[in-house]
Amino acid sequence: MPITYFKGYPYLILLTLLCWSSTAFANNLQGVRIWAAPESTRVVYDLSTRPDYNFFTLSNPERLVIDLKQTSSKVKFDKIDNNSKLVKGIRLSKAPSKGVLRVVIDLKRPVKANVYALSPTAPYGNRLVLDLNEIQEAAKPVVKSKPQALRDIIVAIDAGHGGDDPGSIGPSGVYEKKVVLQIAKRVAQHVNNTPGMKAVMTRSGDYFVNLDKRSSIARDHKADILISIHADAFTSPNPKGASIWVLSRRRANSEIGRWLEQKEKHSELLGGAGEIIQSTDSEQYLTMTLLDMSMDKSMAVSHSIADNLLRDLGKVTHLHKSKPEAASFAVLKSPDIPSILVETGFISNPSEERNLVNTKHQERLAKALHTGLVRYFEANPPDGSLFANKGAAKQQISRSGVIKHKVSKGESLSVIASRYQVSIAQIKAANNLSSDTVRLGQQLKIPKA
Repeated sequence: MPITYFKGYPYLILLTLLCWSSTAFANNLQGVRIWAAPESTRVVYDLSTRPDYNFFTLSNPERLVIDLKQTSSKVKFDKIDNNSKLVKGIRLSKAPSKGVLRVVIDLKRPVKANVYALSPTAPYGNRLVLDLNEIQEAAKPVVKSKPQALRDIIVAIDAGHGGDDPGSIGPSGVYEKKVVLQIAKRVAQHVNNTPGMKAVMTRSGDYFVNLDKRSSIARDHKADILISIHADAFTSPNPKGASIWVLSRRRANSEIGRWLEQKEKHSELLGGAGEIIQSTDSEQYLTMTLLDMSMDKSMAVSHSIADNLLRDLGKVTHLHKSKPEAASFAVLKSPDIPSILVETGFISNPSEERNLVNTKHQERLAKALHTGLVRYFEANPPDGSLFANKGAAKQQISRSGVIKHKVSKGESLSVIASRYQVSIAQIKAANNLSSDTVRLGQQLKIPKA
């Protein structure tokens, strides 16, 4: 029987049916990604529209349940890559009511869950982010150890981006986050192989660390310097060369600097701003950053270190700028820790992209950064460090050919022997001492180790 058309009614009926079918499941769970950090895990749900959700936890066994309203999914949950120490697996469960997609995260241990939605930020659409943090057990009583006579210089090394945030993407598809982690690990290895120096990495794998937390990690380890390693990018493929950035309290005055500041804001949106959104201390931290007078000293030290590192970088790669540049980057805003941001080259430049993935070039960059650090700290050793002791010993040897040590408050023969890596007996013999007692201000000859 032929269809009779009445002023477009079939089209209206068809439109009504399409609208009804689309609103039946207004959202679609398109994918699930797991990013594992050493003490936390981030689970990201990719959705077609902004999610309407509820969540709750269950015990015995431990689970986190997410109910997504008016949502469908064709995700193969048994195929999700998972290297988390906290997540056992992710699965669907029976819906509590019609139209609800219930997703259960089976956990290996209890966690503190922070769940929040993020609006589309290229290249991602709507996301639901689940930050799972391991619940720390009650701290055990701290057994006080004897204070170390000499300490290491702590170098905090920050590999930019990570996890959901790939950073800049090169012409052939190389991710900045991968390249800079490889370079950062090489720098850390050289630092750890240097007596008197120790490296601390803000991230050691492919996961995102919020920008404020990168400074906090450095502060927790009492770092002497924070180096954030990146690969530059620009809107055209022409710019090339490495550069080093220090903090400016004003907006960057160069076009590339302004571009990088915008990229940093985009990076935070990509990685997820859950900790910043829910942190009641963020404004206090910003105020402290702007007002603390120690910032002036940190900025001066940062500039001096940057000058040293550029000297050595210029020997192994082209420099975009031969002097430190300034911009307002969040990762540089710690008031008490000298901080620099190293752009190892332009990943948007095809030839430099090839260099940045080359292991030999990565090693040359890492050695150059290490050499500059060692030279700076040999010239400006922190008090109480092995570098300071080496500097004092060199001065004594250069003046008289003999190492001399003046006993300071709290020092004993064992402390002094440990400092110079000789035995107590050797010091006693060199100074004709009949006992292990030394007095404040006493001059001691130190035998060769």
